[in-house]
Amino acid sequence: MAKKKNPNAVALGKLGGSKGGKIRAAKLTPEERSEIARKAVLARWAKAREKAQRKFLQDKT
Repeated sequence: MAKKKNPNAVALGKLGGSKGGKIRAAKLTPEERSEIARKAVLARWAKAREKAQRKFLQDKT
């Protein structure tokens, strides 16, 4: 049986969560936002590269 969530707690979580990113971005300087975005891009490319390498090694064997 699935555990039921408290609807009041869910509503409060949605209120705070929907504001967080916008407020954080407003407080950052353009340089800080750029650095965060650059790190995110590098992480995505590293993940894609790792996936490609695993596929290459699987195909090779």
